[in-house]
Amino acid sequence: MTESSLPGGFVNAVVRVGETVRRPASAHTKFVGDLLRSLEASGWSGAPRYLGVDDEGREVLSYLEGHVAWEPRQPAAVSSDESLMKVARLVREFHDLTAGTPLAGDEEVVCHNDLSPKNTVYRLCSGELRPTAFIDWDLAAPGARIHDVAHVCWQYLDLGLSATDVEEAARRMRLIVDSYALPDRQHLVSTILWWQDRCRRGIETQADAGDVAIARLRDAGAVRRIQTAYRWVSDHRAALEHSLR
Repeated sequence: MTESSLPGGFVNAVVRVGETVRRPASAHTKFVGDLLRSLEASGWSGAPRYLGVDDEGREVLSYLEGHVAWEPRQPAAVSSDESLMKVARLVREFHDLTAGTPLAGDEEVVCHNDLSPKNTVYRLCSGELRPTAFIDWDLAAPGARIHDVAHVCWQYLDLGLSATDVEEAARRMRLIVDSYALPDRQHLVSTILWWQDRCRRGIETQADAGDVAIARLRDAGAVRRIQTAYRWVSDHRAALEHSLR
């Protein structure tokens, strides 16, 4: 069948073949397959179905129809309060489904670890685009609930880049946390900073080690954008933390 490249992929070459998506397998393929099969068995519709490996050794996933918000300019509904609340509820759903399972191991839940609008499928609901599923689960791993919630706050609010109004960012951060019903809010901002520092270091380390795809990501300005976001969150940490009390 004809293959067509899917937009938005910067690190991996992802293609669509009919009603499936093919992506390079990795060391995480078995874990991702087990996770997606577990989510499917639970009846959760917020992730693609894992369909195995093709003759070229690529992961085969079901194709999810909808709008993926990978371009910089997006319809207002993508970043609306209602969509943020829905994202938080979707995260809570798959966290609850993985809590206490062998997949989570000794951790609270299985985390997606790369939640962002670029990895979210939006569909029309009552005439407005709303998030319905997450894609790109290849970084999923056991972790703490707060890790994914912090990543959501960073990426969906675009802290320090498009979101520079501290009061508005704090309000929307509180909206995410309340919609998820996160009990441990005291460490949320420090966890956002931890994520940003971890991502920056990871990109620099892998790029310096010769990873061509990551080097392209670095050269495209990813490290600079993360540093800008980190400084903004650090500068406004007190105000953001106060809003979460």
